Amino acid sequence: MSETLCSVGLDVGTTTTQLILSELTVENRASAFAVPDLSICQRRVIYESPVYFTPLLQGELVDGAAIAKLVAREYETAGIERSQVDTGAVIITGETSRKENAEAVLSQLSGFAGEFVVATAGPDLESVLAARGAGAEELSEQTKKPVLHMDIGGGTSNLALIRDGVIVATGCLNVGGRLIKREKSGKLTYVSPVLAGLTDLRPGDYPAEDQIYSIARILASALEMAAGLRPKTELLDKVMTREAGTWQIPEEKELILSFSGGVADCIQTRQAPLAFGDMGPELGQAIGESLLCRGEYHLGAETIRATVIGAGCHSTQLSGSTVYFQNVQLPRKNLPVAAVEADRQLDPDAIAQALSRMDSDRVVLAIPGFAAPKHDRVRQLAEAVCRGFGGKPAYICLEQDMAKALGHSLSLKLPPDAECLCIDRLSLKPGSYLDIGLPVGPALPVVIKTLVLGKS
Repeated sequence: MSETLCSVGLDVGTTTTQLILSELTVENRASAFAVPDLSICQRRVIYESPVYFTPLLQGELVDGAAIAKLVAREYETAGIERSQVDTGAVIITGETSRKENAEAVLSQLSGFAGEFVVATAGPDLESVLAARGAGAEELSEQTKKPVLHMDIGGGTSNLALIRDGVIVATGCLNVGGRLIKREKSGKLTYVSPVLAGLTDLRPGDYPAEDQIYSIARILASALEMAAGLRPKTELLDKVMTREAGTWQIPEEKELILSFSGGVADCIQTRQAPLAFGDMGPELGQAIGESLLCRGEYHLGAETIRATVIGAGCHSTQLSGSTVYFQNVQLPRKNLPVAAVEADRQLDPDAIAQALSRMDSDRVVLAIPGFAAPKHDRVRQLAEAVCRGFGGKPAYICLEQDMAKALGHSLSLKLPPDAECLCIDRLSLKPGSYLDIGLPVGPALPVVIKTLVLGKS
């Protein structure tokens, strides 16, 4: 059995906006006499838009109407209708996600993606998508070495630490090429508040080239600290984004560095200082001359397109094939996730307490479950979940492969008209959100995301 999904990726970044369409092929890897084991076996880009400068209104506000027109035009050029899109991600990244109208832009853009596509932002997801889109996961898996991927864009640098092909940590720094903007004459038009205390430059100034490069070297040194190549100072804490939380500096000695983002194109190829109207060329040069590029390093298979490739090709996953749902209208979007640890998953009070923290009628409870559980253990878990939800719609996501068994057990305890959904083989973190699509064979396509919109 083979099916295909049409996936869209749209990245509205600090500097650029771009869209891709891809085809995801889903196959059953199990034999005819076994439980289906569906997986996305192929991800193929079928259309790439040009790279556009992100349209802005006065000041730094994103022009949502202009982006909507841009997307409509690209759909027409690609020869695709909204109704043909099955999944994907619309993401607002970097400094753009902090603009005061970012949430309204997300709302406008999500309508261009058919019945099931997400509008999302947040440094964790950006880091994961960029690393996947650039091929950093494959690099770690192939070399059997840890890889630190840095996606350096206009406003931020998203970090992903990868061990044995698995992303184990993410982070985000306020380091990017558009922290300073300037005209062709050299006159500064914008200096990010992030640089307060690092430079005295102001809009209207005509800085000497070494002044811009000195700022770039400071920012590159923050990236060196994040990679564990330079002793940490207060600079790293200063440029760390508050949404990303604490970054654990990797301790590995044989760490491969991987780069993507627009600035990555300036690491090995020298660009004219005023080529892009920002400090991207200087930042790329400073990185290329820093400790980051003294050891083994790679430019991603995709650089400026890494995040949008990740959004269009790698945001969607499949649940396990033994799912259970009744009285649930699919697709469902933006379901908040509550989580209970393994040692408390049989405690209905702990479940109720976790759910009570969420301001929503429908919450996904993430629990580990049990490997190869006996009937009594499934019954105990169903009883705890039923009491913990207290009559609310019961949406459960398990790490272990036991969703159908738990669902059937719950159906015996819940009213006939109760909403119940059980999926498995997914690991969710509290604070994330889940989108669940229409069935693909016996499995359900899902997108795990964050919805973090900070304020500048």
